[in-house]
Amino acid sequence: MMNLQDFLTMRHEILLILVAVIVLIGEIFISDKSKHVIINLTIILFLLHTIVGFLPIQEGKLFGGMYQNDLFRATLKNILNIGVFIILLQSSAWIRKEENRGKISEYFILLLSTLVGMYFMISSGDFLMLYLGLELATIPIAALAAFDTHKNNSAEAGIKLILSSALSSGILLFGISMIYGTTGSVYFTEVAANFGKESLQILGFIFFVAGMGFKISLVPFHLWTADVYEGAPINVTSYLSVISKGAAVFIFTIVLYKVFGQIAEMWNVLLYVLAVLTMTIGNLFAIRQNNMKRFLAFSSIAQAGFILLGIMGSNAAGVTSVVYFMLIYILTNLGAFGVVSAIYNASGKEDMRDYNGLYKTNPKLSLLMTLALFSLAGIPPVAGFFGKFFLFTSVASLNDYKYYILVLIAVLNATISLFYYLRVVKAMFIDPNDNPIPYFKTDTPARIGLLICVFGVFLVGFVAAIYEAIYHFSSFI
Repeated sequence: MMNLQDFLTMRHEILLILVAVIVLIGEIFISDKSKHVIINLTIILFLLHTIVGFLPIQEGKLFGGMYQNDLFRATLKNILNIGVFIILLQSSAWIRKEENRGKISEYFILLLSTLVGMYFMISSGDFLMLYLGLELATIPIAALAAFDTHKNNSAEAGIKLILSSALSSGILLFGISMIYGTTGSVYFTEVAANFGKESLQILGFIFFVAGMGFKISLVPFHLWTADVYEGAPINVTSYLSVISKGAAVFIFTIVLYKVFGQIAEMWNVLLYVLAVLTMTIGNLFAIRQNNMKRFLAFSSIAQAGFILLGIMGSNAAGVTSVVYFMLIYILTNLGAFGVVSAIYNASGKEDMRDYNGLYKTNPKLSLLMTLALFSLAGIPPVAGFFGKFFLFTSVASLNDYKYYILVLIAVLNATISLFYYLRVVKAMFIDPNDNPIPYFKTDTPARIGLLICVFGVFLVGFVAAIYEAIYHFSSFI
């Protein structure tokens, strides 16, 4: 039986489940004509949940150590909460559309359910809890990807995601079974104590990295990404791009440091190769894209390559750079996706060529998109520059010429990314268009979400206290 202390330890999970239950009750008792009330109700409840998440946390372990919570893990959950709150705001106009009538509650319940899974994944103290959280996070996302039931490509996206997830989960479980078989435990602390350099243990570790590589969209485990991003509804695509990827990056970093820290030299070599492949291939394919969702998909793949540089830092500064970059990435990418979503909801267009001349009719959205793209490219003075700077600094601090070469490759890839990000800016500001997308007014929730992204892109880079707070919490890892 849970006491008050246990409740406070699992505060994030219990409150989020409570929000989902209230939404479910609303679905039962609110009439069909008033179902739109559920949208505002969910946004308000989740805002309260997000605010409560920043209150002092009760640290501790539950279920024999399977579940763990501390300041660091609570901070990771709070970062995800900020992103999900922005996505809920951006979803308001789309979920009100006639074709989604009768599916409002389902959307929010699926979204909240997958977030609960990510919470458990981040708080996992053993591989079993990690896997359970991963599956709870993945299965609802597949349903969300197929949410546009009137579109064939949405159904295709859901099928591709669930089949690819099943394969990656099988690989991940196979790796975990090898680790369990050779160490005699699934608990992180016990595995770390008994993990050596036996062939079967290393093979299990490689399978684990491959399974997690799918969730983070690392090359060569990225092939599902562009098709699923294109077929899924835009707001689900943004969720996959930032929240799902962010949770996977967080737990991947925790496991590498806490469980496999004694073979850091070995996984640094593996991450080195994956980083170079992911940055380069993601950038090269992004150059060729015209569909905005596919464009942002390959952009997110390239960004995953940059994230690996921070993980290779193998110290508190490396962890801090990863978490700090993910906070910036969430705010920046949601700014870009927010503009794409607003344009699609108003015009039904999502091709890059449709953005030609957008500045003439919608200057504010054009400027906001430019700001987001500059941040993704890492151009000062926006926050994306500081995020990449700390990632590069953390890996360069290893003081080895091969890591200096990696930083050089990363800088070259950042330069390449600038080219394709400027393609969108060129389309909006320079390319002529006799029939540009007409002026439209974005709905109030979406405007609030975009404003949060704008302030975040500026403030996170300049408020040193944010980086210092993350650095302090990173010591708990």
